[in-house]
Amino acid sequence: MADSSPRIVICGAGIAGISAAYYLVVEHGHDNVVIVEQGHPLSLTSDKSTEAYRNWWPGPDRAMTAFMNRSIDLIEGIARATNNRINLNRRGYLFATADASKVPWLQEMAITAAAQGSGPVRLHETVSSPYAPSPERGFDFPFTGADIITDTSLIHRHFPYLTPATVAVAHVRRAGWLSAQQLGMVMLEAAREHGAKLLRGQVVGIDIGGGRVRSVHIDHQGERQTLEATHLVLAAGPMQKEVARLIGVELPVFAERHLKISFPDTLGAVPREAPMLIWLDEQYLPWSDDERAALAEDQETQWLLGKFPPGVHGRPDGTGASTALLVLFNYDNGPSDVVFPLPEEPYYAEIALRGMSTMVPAIKAYTEKGARPYVDGGYYIKTRENRPLIGPLPVEGAYVSGAFSGFGVMASCAGGELLARHIAEGALPDYAPAFLLSRYQDTEYCTLLDGWGDGGQL
Repeated sequence: MADSSPRIVICGAGIAGISAAYYLVVEHGHDNVVIVEQGHPLSLTSDKSTEAYRNWWPGPDRAMTAFMNRSIDLIEGIARATNNRINLNRRGYLFATADASKVPWLQEMAITAAAQGSGPVRLHETVSSPYAPSPERGFDFPFTGADIITDTSLIHRHFPYLTPATVAVAHVRRAGWLSAQQLGMVMLEAAREHGAKLLRGQVVGIDIGGGRVRSVHIDHQGERQTLEATHLVLAAGPMQKEVARLIGVELPVFAERHLKISFPDTLGAVPREAPMLIWLDEQYLPWSDDERAALAEDQETQWLLGKFPPGVHGRPDGTGASTALLVLFNYDNGPSDVVFPLPEEPYYAEIALRGMSTMVPAIKAYTEKGARPYVDGGYYIKTRENRPLIGPLPVEGAYVSGAFSGFGVMASCAGGELLARHIAEGALPDYAPAFLLSRYQDTEYCTLLDGWGDGGQL
């Protein structure tokens, strides 16, 4: 008699694939799960993020906020169970502006986020207002929602490193960062202890018979292997679109290249206890008169004198002698081909440093010293509205867990749990339909996309 138990193959050992395996074996008890990865686990894009998380998301409904709240619940559970091996903190996200006209918009954004489940809004309009900063360490902090501070004395008391031009900040509280590598390894170790296997190789073919998945062909250093499969999970990160084509499915996703810089903060420009810092204003980069004149003379550099978009952001990283700053400035987010290694971006480090110095003036000293930050990055794989794809595909037995854009680490646990429940035919949360591929077959949904607005990307 043939074995009828599920044989599950997961394509990709990034944070999405590992989380899917973890919940399949730990929560649902599946004992025949194989993760196929061409390289090392957590090495392609899962180790390139800022490792941050937040439950602060735009609409037009509550789906993303509910999804992230669930994921944060699960991440906090792992932190508690492992004595916080994943180094989870809850310092928050600090959105800041020097434009007084943005204050009503900032308040409205917080009210909208609260209505969608992020937590209450607290307004601080006087210097005596009882604002409480987030702790440097730990994650058991009672506040959720956001604190809107418009009293400049209060802002500069608690955030003296911000530019004196800052007129308002929004401190989002259920937010912070963690070690993505440790989170991934905790889940991978537990999955393997429960029977999941990690197989080195590249998925080069998928057999479909009778309209459903039958087997998966793997290549490793020229040697071929065939794995029987009743279920196939596509969690291939930046290669998601390419792998889906092996089963004749065209996923509505595209890639954006995103970079970041890191450098030792030897001058202490940003205190170790600082939250994630996000600048909400457009800006012209702060060049000296001589630099401006030199840039203007060369047609290839004149664009550096133009207006740059809002959204430069960064955070402190590490402790003690290894303290550093991470900075990201996504000033050019056009669709990109997926190419490894990533093509160089000659001016990126300079732009990111100078852009962040508009928010934190002390960082300008690094440009004057000729600092050479380390540049790395990866690809955001996105849907049009910047929501993930999690659930079944048109081929029976095939599933997708991807299009996690820049929120893969923070969404990983809820994404893995949801994918596992789809396969196990378990109870699904209310937000599950929002992430199905089939949503694009809904005429009303496609009409909604035309006026979707902000997708919540930093």
